[in-house]
This record gives sequence, C-alpha cells and structure tokens, in this order.
Amino acid sequence: MKTATGTVAAPKPAASRIRRAAIAVAAAVVAGLALPATASAAPNDARDPGDAVSVPARYAQQQLDWKPCDGQPALECATMAVPRDWHHPDAGADLSIAVSRHRAGDPAHRRGTLLMAAGGPGASGLLRPAGLATKAPKVGAAYDIVSFDQRGVGRSTRAQCQNPEQFQEFMAGDYRDQSPEAVDRVVSNAQALVAACEEHSGDLLPYLTTEQTVHDLDLFRSLLGERRISYFGPSYASMIGAYYGTLFPHRVERMVLDSNIGFEGTWEEFELGQPMSFQRRFDEDFVPWLAARDSTYHLGSTPQEVKDRWEKRRAALHDSPIVAGPVTIGPNQLDNGAIGAIYEEENFPYLAQGLAAVDNWDGADAAAKDMAGQVFGHYLSPEFLAEYFSVTCSDTPWTRDLDTWVERGAENTARYPLAGARTLAFSAVCASWPKTHAPHVKVTGANLPPTVMLNSVHDPATYYEAALGAHRALRGSRLVTVTGNGDHGQYPTANTCVTGVVERYLLDGRAPEHDLTCPSPQAG
Repeated sequence: MKTATGTVAAPKPAASRIRRAAIAVAAAVVAGLALPATASAAPNDARDPGDAVSVPARYAQQQLDWKPCDGQPALECATMAVPRDWHHPDAGADLSIAVSRHRAGDPAHRRGTLLMAAGGPGASGLLRPAGLATKAPKVGAAYDIVSFDQRGVGRSTRAQCQNPEQFQEFMAGDYRDQSPEAVDRVVSNAQALVAACEEHSGDLLPYLTTEQTVHDLDLFRSLLGERRISYFGPSYASMIGAYYGTLFPHRVERMVLDSNIGFEGTWEEFELGQPMSFQRRFDEDFVPWLAARDSTYHLGSTPQEVKDRWEKRRAALHDSPIVAGPVTIGPNQLDNGAIGAIYEEENFPYLAQGLAAVDNWDGADAAAKDMAGQVFGHYLSPEFLAEYFSVTCSDTPWTRDLDTWVERGAENTARYPLAGARTLAFSAVCASWPKTHAPHVKVTGANLPPTVMLNSVHDPATYYEAALGAHRALRGSRLVTVTGNGDHGQYPTANTCVTGVVERYLLDGRAPEHDLTCPSPQAG
C-alpha cells in the first residue's frame, strides 16, 4: 500500500499471462496448534468502543437488494447507504457503498460469514470474494464470503482528483534529480494534485478514513444479520481489520491479517520504512535472480553487473525517454515498473523481459516492446491515488514542513534510490492535504480472539519490521513468519504450511499456540 511509495501492489504486467506459479510442498509448522480458540459469546449488554457512534434507524433498517453482479454470475451485489460522517450522521449527503456476496458452496455445513477487504488504500474489493472462493475452496464451501468497495473507491461514492494527462505530469521526470528546479517542480506537482482533489472531491475528502470505513463495515455486518463475523485482510486491509477489531472486538469471531501495515503507529512512520524494504527486495532478491539468468536476459552475470546495467539504462532514459505511442518510459517509469513487479516473484520474468527490451529498444521485436509497455507503462492511476492519499494523509498526523521533506527526500534518494527517490513527491502531497479531524484509533487487541498474522521476511511494501510492531500492539495475536520469501500476500498460495495454519483456524477454530515459522517451499 505506498510510500514514499505505494502499499498496494501495482497492477501486474501482462495480467492475463501472469499467474501464481505452482510450487512444491511447504515444510512443517514449527509450533503445535492449540485447542479451538474462538471469541466467547459476548453478553447481551456488552458494548464495544465503536458502539459510542449511534446508527440512525434509516441506515440500520435498510434492506440489501441482492442482485447478480454484472459479469460475475457467482457473485451477488447490492448497495447500502451510509452517512458521510458517522460522528455527525445528519450532516451532509449520504454515501453509497457497493457490497458483494459469494454464497457458501456447502450450505448444509455453512459456518458463518467471512468479510474481506482490499489493499491500497485505493484498490477495489467488490469482486474479490469469487477469487478467494476459487483459490481457497474449503473456505469458500464453509463461508459466505463478502466484500465491498471502500468509500471513495470503485462502484462506491468515489473521490476524484486529476485526469490522466495531469496525473502523468505528477509521475513524470526523474525523482532522483535534486537540482533546485527539479525539486520545485516535484513540490509544485504535488500541490497541483492536492488542489485538483479539493476542487473535485473537497467535501468528501475529510471522511475517507479507515475509522469511517470501519463503521461502514459494522453496518454491513448488521444488515447481513450476523452477530459476529470472521475477517480476512491483506495489505492495507490488515489496518482496516485491526481498527475494526479495536472498535468492535465482540463482533469478531476469527481474524486473519496478511502482509501487515504498521498499524500501531502513523502512516508517516510506516512509509518512511518502505524505501529500505523495496531496495532490499530489489537488491537481495531480484538482482541476484536476474544475474543467475544472464544466458536468457543478457543483463549481467553478477549482481554488480546487473546493477551497473540498470543504472546505465536509467541514466540514458533521463536524457532520452522512450516514447512509444501513449507510453513514455523515463527514469520514474523504470523505477515504477520494478516497484510494481517485485511484489511477487512470479513477476520477475516479466520485469526481466521488459528491462531487456528497454536495454535494446531498437533491436526489440513488437512482443518485447509490448511487454515493456505493460511493465513500465502502467502503474497506479489518478483514481487509485485519490483514495490512497485521502486515507494515508488523513488517518494519522503528518509533518507539514516542506523543508523537512526536501531533506528526507534527498537522504532517501541517496540511500534507497529505487523507492526513496519518490519520498518528496508523495510526502509533499500529505504535507499540503486538507486537515481532518479523524479520531485516533489505538490498536490493542483487547477482547479480541487470537488473531493470525502472516508476513514474509522480504515483503517490499508491508515490511517485516512493521509487522513485528503491529504484532506487538495487537495483543494475543500469533505471527506466522514466512522465510525464504518476499512476496506480498501469503494466503492463499501453494505454501501448504501457511494454508494449513490459516484453514485450521478459519474452519476449525484452532489458532496456533505460539508464533511460528513457515519456510517457503523453494527454501526447502
């Protein structure tokens, strides 16, 4: 989801051709499993912190009119109305939240409702239940899987900022350039983005926060007729889940948080750690992978040769960007392509193919150039960033001194150039973002059932160090550390160790007794 970079995984290159590779059987779990661990039934008079916000009857008594989702026969869709501001529900026009449901495949043995959310902030979750039911058939058989488009996203009431042409200017150029003119241009572009957001979505922006979304979710739970729900949240959705569990702990039966935001602290603190983790993933995983395949890609037979080739090509793009129809590949686009691709190792070949085409553009064939366009020509979108900045700039406090960000941007550019170079661009947006009064949510885990948390050690976006902090804050949680791996998103995958832990918990209520480690299959 983000950064000084972007926490949400960027759109995958050549999406129709990219699939999760089949991998061998995982190693055994390092710790035993406990007896069933589900939340005890809350007494009738139990009140959660979130109950302090009242739900007017016009929202609580609405009916969800379920109909088949367009083009998704396995899904039902509906729309619910929510207040613009849950703390002042009579002020301002209502918002529309698009919701979806995939019915349990085995109704006779249905065990409840599993709510899932999307990452980002900025990604759409509406159509995801069908994918989870297919990839995790046991869970799809046992649960109604439901999801939604978060306020500000997709088919819900949406935020708007820039048009595609304006957005290209925000992403253009070379974020590494530290000349006064370049720095001024980056700050000016950031302020122009904020001005466009205020012009097109100004009265909506203060209410696009994680805390407001959590109240939307509890209304959704109520309209589904569920006293308690289970929850699965990857990436930014881990923060939504942690906030929901903090405000409505007695409404949670089981919770799985995958690839975790540092939700115990601020967005600023979390994002300042991302340049390190993206650089680590690039330098320690992708570059050696590419060097080992010099006979295929011809980009260097040692990590140093690969890095030197990368820097040479990037410098050339600074002076002469590649322009191919609507696609421009300059230094920032080269970085963006790498940032997006290294979320999952299955994308490494596509990044390598695209880089090889850029390195020899005149000699590349049409298919190679098309791959380069897919990898380096598509990253984020103005719609995505409208929600992304709304949440990350508003949830928690942000340093607003631009001189501080110019200095930090220069430091990160020198130390962690892949993603650190964009520190100034992204942080200057939040420094200029309209102030909000989002309530502070301190995650504690109080009154929650044992929560299962998953994280790989080299995740570039939701880095392991942040997961450790989130784990400490979420009292009673169990952390599953996936070693030999840097993928963003650990469930569902072919790692049978992870799958076993998650599904024993979701299906049988058996949470791990302690933190444990799941080696990746390829790590043996």
